[in-house]
Amino acid sequence: MNVLVWLKRDLRPDDHPALDLAAGLGPVLPLYVVEPELWAGPDASARQWAFVAESLGDLRQALAGLGAPLVVRVGDAVAVLERLCRQHKITRIVSHEETGNLWTYARDRRVAAWARGAGIAWTELPQSGVVRRLASRDGWARQRDGFMAASLLPAPTLRPVEGVEPGLIPTARALKLADDPCPHRQLGGRTRGLDLLETFLTRRGEPYRAAMSSPLTGERACSRLSPHLAWGTLSVREVAQATASRQSERPGGRWGGALNSFQSRLAWRDHFMQKLEDQPSIELRDLHPTAITRPRDRDAARLQAWAMGETGLPFLDACLRYVRATGWLNFRMRAMVTSVASYHLWLDWQASGQHLARMFTDYEPGIHWPQVQMQSGTTGINIPRIYNPVKQGQDQDPTGAFTRKWLPELASVPDAFLQEPWKWPDARHLLGHRYPEPIIDVATAARAARDAIWQARKTSTFADEAARIVTRHASRADPRFVNDRSPRRKAASAQLTLDL
Repeated sequence: MNVLVWLKRDLRPDDHPALDLAAGLGPVLPLYVVEPELWAGPDASARQWAFVAESLGDLRQALAGLGAPLVVRVGDAVAVLERLCRQHKITRIVSHEETGNLWTYARDRRVAAWARGAGIAWTELPQSGVVRRLASRDGWARQRDGFMAASLLPAPTLRPVEGVEPGLIPTARALKLADDPCPHRQLGGRTRGLDLLETFLTRRGEPYRAAMSSPLTGERACSRLSPHLAWGTLSVREVAQATASRQSERPGGRWGGALNSFQSRLAWRDHFMQKLEDQPSIELRDLHPTAITRPRDRDAARLQAWAMGETGLPFLDACLRYVRATGWLNFRMRAMVTSVASYHLWLDWQASGQHLARMFTDYEPGIHWPQVQMQSGTTGINIPRIYNPVKQGQDQDPTGAFTRKWLPELASVPDAFLQEPWKWPDARHLLGHRYPEPIIDVATAARAARDAIWQARKTSTFADEAARIVTRHASRADPRFVNDRSPRRKAASAQLTLDL
């Protein structure tokens, strides 16, 4: 029996349950479908495709060594699958479950309907701790930990389906993706992911706990594995087990705390992806419909100034220019740029969220959209975190090195005024010329947002809806995932998510 393995966000040969199952069933056709409609979406970008294309090239070489080269086709998934199954007498498709955006959810429903009608058996297997069709979060943490503790699967030897042309891996230009310069982007491929894992666990990771909050120190001290986990060049399970192996060595210094924190974030990664799996509409609708009301017409000028790093708020602008150039940002700064967009600038979270989704090479819908809503105050179950971008700059960039690197036009501003150049006596030749004047007053905007939020929270409707959301999303079986009622604990838990 010929078997087609449909690859999506699982671009690796190792610890790959779908590939392992298929190898035992018969000759294998490993397929990646490049879907132009997916890549034309508002959350997709050329930088993401470049990472995927590099990963596909790496995977093609690895699979060829195992016996069955990667096949790449461009087109609609149903049409591509139907054609290959008919041409090569394939009656079985195996893939991993995907917690993607609403577009991929709808596409998978179309594929399932086609497969049923065509008499094709489609088997989907989990590749992480996310559980499909989960009835209750009770016991979810135990299920997740059990999956992570299971034995890793070695890359299997494959028998190829004969006579299949491998096909070209298209360029971003061929896909008609918008020009997207990202000169400091991370490169794709499992080989690079394994190297990052090794250097993080043996050299870079010791200061992880203390260094993750600043974009200056987090750039090196964080694992930088997030794009490799998002696109599946590494499995979460192999990263968790490699970390556990390092923990068993009981390294000294700050390693113990660093490795514990990293394991917690791997667990929280699955926790947040489970939220989107359980409620796909989080991508489009406020989790708490009465939590806050923002205009949906989108202030185009403010949105553009924020996206381009031209708000006149130096540290905020530096972070947004940095992410445009690198495709990455540490978690605290992701929270800060989202918070300022949603509170101070009062922008629709979908508009700012889609921009950041395109900018992040490591865009993972299951992480991104729950976090965007959390940092925008629309969950109704988290204490609003209205980050002060001036204070964040003073705390996280005390020497001004990061701000000056990404805003060279502020090189001459004294340290005491760097994060508030409008207070500098000599700013008249700078502001409005080489660097914009601030588009808002930080204190006034924060106060207006706070007043609006707490006014909305006074209603009985708000309280009833918040209780319902807590019941839906809480996991009472493991203290790592409990919705603690303490404001201090809630605020801390909001930072436990993604500094990978």
